[in-house]
Amino acid sequence: MKQQTRALHSGYTKDTQSTMAVPIYQTTAYEFRDVEHAANLFALKELGNIYTRLNNPTTDVFEKRFAEMEEGEAALATSSGMAAIFYAIANAAEAGDNIVCAAQLYGGTLTQTAHTLKRFGIEVRFFDVHNPEAIHALIDARTKVIFFETLTNPSIDVADIHQICAIADKYGILTVVDNTVATPVLCRPLTHGVDVVVHSASKYTTGQGLAIGGIMVERKGLVEKLRANPRYAHFNEPDASYHGLVYVDVPLPPFTLRARLSLLRDLGAVVSPFNSWLFIQGLETLPLRMREHSHNALIVAQFLETHPLVSKVNYPGLKSNANYANAQRYFDGGASSGLLSFEVESFEKAKRIVDAVQIFSLVVNIGDSKSIITHPASTTHQQLNSEELKACGVPAGLIRLSIGLEAPVDLIDDLKQAFEA
Repeated sequence: MKQQTRALHSGYTKDTQSTMAVPIYQTTAYEFRDVEHAANLFALKELGNIYTRLNNPTTDVFEKRFAEMEEGEAALATSSGMAAIFYAIANAAEAGDNIVCAAQLYGGTLTQTAHTLKRFGIEVRFFDVHNPEAIHALIDARTKVIFFETLTNPSIDVADIHQICAIADKYGILTVVDNTVATPVLCRPLTHGVDVVVHSASKYTTGQGLAIGGIMVERKGLVEKLRANPRYAHFNEPDASYHGLVYVDVPLPPFTLRARLSLLRDLGAVVSPFNSWLFIQGLETLPLRMREHSHNALIVAQFLETHPLVSKVNYPGLKSNANYANAQRYFDGGASSGLLSFEVESFEKAKRIVDAVQIFSLVVNIGDSKSIITHPASTTHQQLNSEELKACGVPAGLIRLSIGLEAPVDLIDDLKQAFEA
């Protein structure tokens, strides 16, 4: 099926009520037929609903539909995008291990990997997304994950997915990729060799800033990379917390299964059924919206490229952009989403422009139907010093735009008056 058809139909079999809309199963628990049925569910001899911290019928539709759209095997929904990232890393690594991350990352991801994970005993080593060959020197026997973003936020770089995956596969290391900005409509990293994809569903998936949630998707056949791989002994040895279960021996996708039975069960960052329902509504229009976001963003980027106060525009849909070739290679039709950034001469000039806009809203979010403006150096990346800002591609005069669904001429007029303010 094509993406638009998957977005409308995948994962939902009408129940006894034959509802066209996916129902909201707003419940915490489920009744078992008898003791044997309950025991079989907990032992995975039968599959079914146990408790909403583990699974829920509405969330199940969301997970299946998203997995279909990413062309993956299985998905696990979480309470936020940050929870999805943490679970993906914690599912592979433990104290004493390390992960390798692109330096060009969303500010919250930088903080989680560089600081929070350190308290769990997991070290992070950074590489420049434009120089994947540097990854080789960062890898050792305790490296468990190579993490990057398909379209970086807010530096707007496009990673060379094939090159990074080839390096990871050489050493038998899992790749985890944040595909939030591109969405599965524009880019499906699992088809390019990535092992696990994560998303903040709070962004383009919902499309209107209505709900917080996240999701991870594992690729088809990932079990073969995990099986007998000494880096991931915990997938190959009995899990004492789940009656000796060996994940690679179960006929279910092992990465999301372990994340569900271990991390979601024990740490509990579960998405609510209502939020899953909102994400399902968002998915139905996602293919249409991403085309419009990309179309509008390109028009705005072309305007910014000609403005005398703008020293640089970061948008891979522009032929002049250094990421143009990778965007053409990895993104459907070269469409480059609705996120762009541009640079002006100083921190103060950037602040004046941001404060002067009238249609754009000053919000630390992206992917909304309404256009958003952000000054990363004073908000999302405020915790970084000047050298760290430079390393992750966020100079003091950088302004990020999330282009919405308004008429692009109105957005351009708003920027024009803000530049003159």
